[in-house]
Amino acid sequence: MKQRLRIGVLFGGRSGEHEVSIQSAKSLMQALDPSRYEILPIGISKTGEWVFGLQAFAALQTSVPDYLANSYQASNWGDCAMSLAQLQSLVDVVFPVLHGSFGEDGTIQGMLEMLNIPYVGAGVLASAVGMDKLFMKRIFGVAGLPQCAYCSVMRQEFESDENAVISSIEREIGFPCFVKPANLGSSVGISKAKNREQLKQALETAAQYDRKLIVEEGLNVREVEVAVLGNDSPLASVPGEIVPSSEFYDYEAKYMSGSSELMIPANLPEDQSKQLQMLAIQAFQAIDGSGLARVDFFIEKETNRILINEINTMPGFTIYSMYPKLWEATGVPYIELVGRLISLALERFADKQRNVTEFQVSKGDSVNV
Repeated sequence: MKQRLRIGVLFGGRSGEHEVSIQSAKSLMQALDPSRYEILPIGISKTGEWVFGLQAFAALQTSVPDYLANSYQASNWGDCAMSLAQLQSLVDVVFPVLHGSFGEDGTIQGMLEMLNIPYVGAGVLASAVGMDKLFMKRIFGVAGLPQCAYCSVMRQEFESDENAVISSIEREIGFPCFVKPANLGSSVGISKAKNREQLKQALETAAQYDRKLIVEEGLNVREVEVAVLGNDSPLASVPGEIVPSSEFYDYEAKYMSGSSELMIPANLPEDQSKQLQMLAIQAFQAIDGSGLARVDFFIEKETNRILINEINTMPGFTIYSMYPKLWEATGVPYIELVGRLISLALERFADKQRNVTEFQVSKGDSVNV
């Protein structure tokens, strides 16, 4: 009988998206086929403490899912205690279902690289660039991808002279506009401002989450997303459109109410769908993505102009999440999708192992690279 792969599902984290990560991890663990995979839950608390096995759920103050608590693989791990140094010998692949800072930003990816453990998703560079909206926009600009007008604001700059910052934004961007923390996702800390007072409040809100803020012009747009899957030869899903239940697709609409309408596939002309898929792959390759990503676009209603909004290198896996729904509509069901992502992680790891780490200087001598 073929040995099951041991999957470390890493969730929680020191991020404003901590709760979203827990929801994603539960959905993922429920989808892992127990005949093929053995699950090790790995939780990170909001204060950065690492816990393993069933203790992970208790430490993260969430109930243990019945399907996991009652399964053989959960009891096999039990309330195990271990150090990070032991992780390499206990798992074959880590699936870091971490969203936002200290998880989706290259930090966890760097640790797993140092431990020489295969992991699902983007590497250090792509994760860092994908998390930082300002550098993401700069990379997209160099790649020639169309974007809306934006400017950046440092928290210290805003706190030192808020009137000057607000006046500058009014001149450069105008109203309405959106204010976002540069290093966060899931619409956490995002506000729409229609006047000077709302802009001040929006900047104060975003500044609670990051030292670097992004302000974007507010356009009359359709919100369309495309999922990407692969490593060096990525594939793009059919586009899907979000019709928000509120003024924009905020945190509550994404993860709590479930009342926003998801139109999959989006009602778009075939040529526009193909253009979105092409741009999604270009964005993925521009940041050197791997594994998975969801690329978010705007389509301006008046002009039908396509604008790239952002790329998410670890999109949500909750029951409301767009990424798995897009692939399901493209012909890849959830369970198959998870299997493909694990295979892509192992493929990328094997490819990296081909890199030579010693350089032959002369006969009989070598130096580490």
